[in-house]
Amino acid sequence: MDKIIRIVVATHRPYKMPTDEIYIPIQVGADGKFDERGNPIDFGFQKDNTGENISYKNPVFGTQTALYWAWKNLKADYIGLVHYRRLFLNQNRVIGNLQDSAITGKKLSTLIGKYSVFVPKKRRYIIDTIYSHYSNTMNGGKEQLDLTRQIIREYSSEYLSAFDKVMKQRSAYIFNMMIMKYELFDNYCGWLFPILFELEKRVDTTGYTDFDKRYIGRISERLLNVWLYHQTEMGMISPDQICELPYNEDVNWFKKGIFFLQAKVLKKKYAASF
Repeated sequence: MDKIIRIVVATHRPYKMPTDEIYIPIQVGADGKFDERGNPIDFGFQKDNTGENISYKNPVFGTQTALYWAWKNLKADYIGLVHYRRLFLNQNRVIGNLQDSAITGKKLSTLIGKYSVFVPKKRRYIIDTIYSHYSNTMNGGKEQLDLTRQIIREYSSEYLSAFDKVMKQRSAYIFNMMIMKYELFDNYCGWLFPILFELEKRVDTTGYTDFDKRYIGRISERLLNVWLYHQTEMGMISPDQICELPYNEDVNWFKKGIFFLQAKVLKKKYAASF
C-alpha cells in the first residue's frame, strides 16, 4: 500500500506553489488579518487559523504555526514542513522554475522505505559554533538560548546533554524544514511545543522589532537538531535513517557576509531576513 505523504508549505503571501498532491499550501498568521474592506485576507490556500491552531502566535512563532496546524489537524504516514521560497528539490533546481523542481511524491515514495526523517543538507559555520553564531547575530540571542537550556533542564532533562553538544557544533539543519514518519513527527512536536510555549512566557520582548520577535521560529531551528541528536544518541533513530535532501536557497551571499562581519566585529545584530 502506498504511504500517504503530506507536506505543508508555509507562506505569508500569495505565491506560486508546487502542484504535486503531497503539498498543502498554508497561509500562516491568518488569524485577525483583514483587508482594507474588513474582509479576512485570503490567498486561496488552507489557513492556519482553522481546527486546533496557534495562528495568533504567528508574529512570534513564524512558520511554526504551520507546523502546529499540521501536527493537530493532519493524519498521514509522513508529514513535513517547507516554505514558499525554500523547498526540497528532486535534483538540482531548474532555473526560474522552483515549484516544478520541488521533490515529488513519486520521488519520496522511492525513499521512505529506507529513511524515516528527511532534512535539508547541513549549513556549516566555519568560524562560529551554533551557540556563538546565534548569540552574535540575533538581538537577545544569548538570553534566548540560555533560557531554552534552562527550560529543557526543567521539562526534559534527558535532552540537556544533547542541547549542550549541539550548541558546540559548527553545523546544523536549519529553516525548520523536515519530513518525518508520523510517529516521529508526533514525538518531535510533542517535545518541542511545550518548550516553545514556556520560552515565550520567559523572554522579555520589550524593545524588540517585528524581526526580533520571531525568535521562537529561529530557536526551533536549533531545537530540531537537539531532538535529532538525542534520538540518534539513544538509538531511537539510526543515523542511516536520516536523509539529507538538496534544497533551494535564494541568498545574497555578499550581503549576508557583510551582515555577518558586522555582527562578529562590530557587534551589530541582524535586523532583517536576507
